[in-house]
This record gives sequence, C-alpha cells and structure tokens, in this order.
Amino acid sequence: MAGHRIYGMSFGSIYPLYVQKVERKHHTRGELDQVITWLTGYDEAGLAEAISDGRTLEAFFAEAPAMNPNASLITGVICGMRVEEIEDPLMQKIRYMDKLVDEVARGKKMSSILRGTVVAKA
Repeated sequence: MAGHRIYGMSFGSIYPLYVQKVERKHHTRGELDQVITWLTGYDEAGLAEAISDGRTLEAFFAEAPAMNPNASLITGVICGMRVEEIEDPLMQKIRYMDKLVDEVARGKKMSSILRGTVVAKA
C-alpha cells in the first residue's frame, strides 16, 4: 500500500513554513526548534542536517534519535483529526509535530507544550 504523499515531502521544505507560522505570531525559531527537538530527540546539529539534506518526513521520523515517550500526551484536533485517534504511526508523528507548532504559534506556555517537561530557556 502506498503511503500518503506527505511522507515523501522533505522536512527542509516544511520547516520554513513552520518558522513563518511561529514568527508571524511573534514567537521564535528557537521555540520552534525546542519543541521539535523535544518530540524527536534531534539536537541542534541533527536538526540543521535534517533541514539541509533533503530527507523526507518519513526518513526524518525514521531516523529520529529518540521520540519523546510523552508524545502520547499530545491531544487535540489538527487538520480536522484528533491526533490521539490517528492509526497510522507515521501520520500521527507528523500531526504531533503540527500540533506542537500550532501551540507555539498560539502562545501556549512552553511547560504545557512540552507536557510537563522541565523547560530550559532557549
């Protein structure tokens, strides 16, 4: 069965859209990077490499150093779907990331976005 076309999109093509979204709402790239690294385990260098090397979203998540065990605490609606009810594991990870980006853009407190994780200033 063929995967959804979003799986083949490059992370590097989506990341600038995330940056635009959070900056348009007066938040920072640092906040964006913080939630993406929290979710995936990428460090700053790994995130920069993923942005520049053209890897697909499928590869981005497959190569993620360590998906956060608290990711399952991410709930709510994104793109008309409840993230906690998405059955496809890869689509769920993509929508988790979308949800975190939305929360940053809305100005939600970082401690809430990171689901209770101790927050270091970015």
